[in-house]
Amino acid sequence: MMKKIVVMLFTVLLGISACKEKVPENPFFAEWETPYGIPPFGEIRNEHFMPAFLKGFEEQRKEIGAIISNTDEPTFENTIKPLEYSGTLLRKVASTFGPLSSANTSDELQAISRELSPLQSRHSDDISLNDKLFERISSVYENQDQFGLTAEEKRVLELRYRNFVRNGAALSPEDKDKLRKINEELSLMTLKFGQNLLAETNSFQMVIESDDDLAGLPEGVVAQAAARAKAADMEGKWLFTLQAPSIWPFLQYSERRDLREKIFKGYENRGNNGNENDNNNILASIATLRIQRANLLGYESHADFVLEHNMAKTPATVTGFLEQIWEAALPVATAEAALQNAMIKREGGNFNLEPWDWWYYTEMIKKEKYDLDDEQTRPYFEADKVRDGMFYVAKRLYNLDFAEKTDMPTYHPEARVYEVTRAGNHIGILFIDIFPRASKNG
Repeated sequence: MMKKIVVMLFTVLLGISACKEKVPENPFFAEWETPYGIPPFGEIRNEHFMPAFLKGFEEQRKEIGAIISNTDEPTFENTIKPLEYSGTLLRKVASTFGPLSSANTSDELQAISRELSPLQSRHSDDISLNDKLFERISSVYENQDQFGLTAEEKRVLELRYRNFVRNGAALSPEDKDKLRKINEELSLMTLKFGQNLLAETNSFQMVIESDDDLAGLPEGVVAQAAARAKAADMEGKWLFTLQAPSIWPFLQYSERRDLREKIFKGYENRGNNGNENDNNNILASIATLRIQRANLLGYESHADFVLEHNMAKTPATVTGFLEQIWEAALPVATAEAALQNAMIKREGGNFNLEPWDWWYYTEMIKKEKYDLDDEQTRPYFEADKVRDGMFYVAKRLYNLDFAEKTDMPTYHPEARVYEVTRAGNHIGILFIDIFPRASKNG
């Protein structure tokens, strides 16, 4: 009997061991043997992301700890360089998760984003608000002339020092605590805004069941709407959504003014419908938090903070640019609106021009005045031809060549992969993913 029990236990242990061996290793913890280090998308599962992020945070914390515990005088080599190269695993997972959650998201990825967002905010602040680390960076910055730095190294040092200051490294401990709370809340609010917007875009559907309601629409637009409806298990109908290839041709060609109004208002009111995806309070919170952060960092407004190191420098300069555009554009827009209103009256319309009429009557005037029809030029702007034109320009300007690769991992069947070379030398990998879908931000 005892022998049987031992054999059974041994068998169970072997079974457990075998099961363990079958569990695949997290791809982020292994070297990628894919061409040019492209993420092995087919091997990556949603459950791999959070453990990889957590380990990435841990590894970078240790790397930062090694920098600040170094007892040698701060130099570019022992402070700035290891800081720049820290977080290898974190960059590896973040550079995969970010594009995926933007271009091929899901409920599970969105849930991971919500859990991850405050963790990322805290980790970033733990680095940028670290007093000892900033002391070393400041020392290198103030004594940079004695290190014989190259122009590139000086630029890296300048940007790193400036970013630490702009992210609050010079604040008092009390203000740093305030900034941490603001940053964490902002990260969550910004994420929620984007997720709500995508949900609102995907939730709107305008289903047409009668041929009469398709009046004015080109054959190609009608065919696409029929295919869309079929994919949504509504065969025999026509489905229009707020995705760009659907809404804009409808506004441009549809003779049904009431339906143009319906789809336009659906687009304009995304996040403004008083439901679980409403963004009004979120927008107000984001604006308030941005002002609080800017003031805490010594800026009058969020615009002052953003523009400080940009070309315009100040909000006043941007306002001046916008006023120049306004002064030039307003007379032209007013004249166009007058032409459209005149056409409405000629056709017997008992209404004035509204936003949902603009695309339709612009198209009518182009046909009337210039005999120009976008449908006639549409074949010249088919997706592959536009792509080829883009590649042609890149070749002429930068001597870049693009070769499609069909044997490389992709995150979605619609994504196409190209190797970029110059004079036969590898430059990089380009993913082109141009078509809208429910899992993709606009």
